[in-house]
Amino acid sequence: MLCYSSFVGTFSPSDLSLGFQRRRRDSLTGRDAMSDGFENEHMSSATIEAARPVSSGEFFLADPAHFEIVELRQKQVAEFLKSRQCDAMLLQRPWNFSWFTAGGSSLRFNSSDVTAALFLTPDSRVIVTSGVDSGQIFDREVSGLGFQIKERPWHQPRNVLIEDLCRGRRVLSDCGFPGTKEDAATIDSLRLPLQALECERLTELGKIVAHAVEATARHVEPGQSESEIAGEVAHRLMKHEVVPIRIQVMADGRSQQYRHWGFNGTFLKKWCVISAMGRRQGLHVSATRTVCFGHPSERVADAHRQAAMVQATGMFFSQPRMDLGGLSDRIQRIYEKFIHVEEWQRADQAEVIGYQACEAPVVPLSQFRLAEGMAIFWHCSVGPAALGDTLLITNRHARLLTSPEQWPLVRVDVKGRTTAVPDILCREVGSVLD
Repeated sequence: MLCYSSFVGTFSPSDLSLGFQRRRRDSLTGRDAMSDGFENEHMSSATIEAARPVSSGEFFLADPAHFEIVELRQKQVAEFLKSRQCDAMLLQRPWNFSWFTAGGSSLRFNSSDVTAALFLTPDSRVIVTSGVDSGQIFDREVSGLGFQIKERPWHQPRNVLIEDLCRGRRVLSDCGFPGTKEDAATIDSLRLPLQALECERLTELGKIVAHAVEATARHVEPGQSESEIAGEVAHRLMKHEVVPIRIQVMADGRSQQYRHWGFNGTFLKKWCVISAMGRRQGLHVSATRTVCFGHPSERVADAHRQAAMVQATGMFFSQPRMDLGGLSDRIQRIYEKFIHVEEWQRADQAEVIGYQACEAPVVPLSQFRLAEGMAIFWHCSVGPAALGDTLLITNRHARLLTSPEQWPLVRVDVKGRTTAVPDILCREVGSVLD
């Protein structure tokens, strides 16, 4: 069996514009990068080095702020390992890969196929992958961020190489790899809050997701199928390199029966709810809008107003240091006082989102506390009506990431402050709103 081990140079922020790779010592073994420290009679090693300056068209330079986040997380992991008296951390979950690399992906073309794992020690970060994927991961996902690469031929199991790395070490993992100690819950807690660069990315992503949903709603016509409408949303997301994680098109009250309906070949007649969650650079944002041809029925309009009241309440109380159990209690009281207690039982209301679509759900008794640099997706529903927007928690209040553009609003007063949430967009048949 032949195993290849490829190590590449690290960069400091001052090196990022130079376009070359430095040789470095292997921080796992203290040897020069020409030797990987795991060689035996069945293994050989190779080093990837640039033979000439790399042009800007061939090499993806890292943003210094991006590099600083990865360095910060390296120190965070080092402190965590020291506190647990462990030598290394193994991350195989794709959301943890994205978190540590601050936006990289270990998924093959955004499918469910995981192509790489991270092996972290207090002073090194190693990507374990196959020779098929190593070049793309290094060039496109972690270029200039100080990662080493260890690879195997595609036809040999990645787990064998991981076993070699773990042998003789006390290793924490996020998935219970044999010989490691699983501590997924604590590792998950490291992902939040997000850094300033990640919040900027969320802001841009929020604009794209909101526009994709709203532009689709402004162009759909009766007679289109839910599937066709979902395809239009997906197109508008993917043209901006946003992966459609979840798309829902609920025509003519479908959400009354199925709160988490997706879409099928049913044709739109009068009105529909369109919702989408998109992922880019590992981060998630979601938005929901409702469009109606002509005026909605009194039942639908009333349900939407009630859902708007719940939505506005949740948005208002999404503040730093608020625990999710307390948020849940406030929302439940609104349902009990103004709507019906059963409505609260019929669907989840919100969750903190980030590198996972659900980092922490808003549920009773939850002690998870909101903090600056966290995002929360509120998606309250009443009967056939549903709303949905993503907010970013700042040091004072929540800022809307999926702000409506050219969209009607309904204003709700909560504790003396007016909160605007999306209303139903009413269109005439045949009208296209730009």
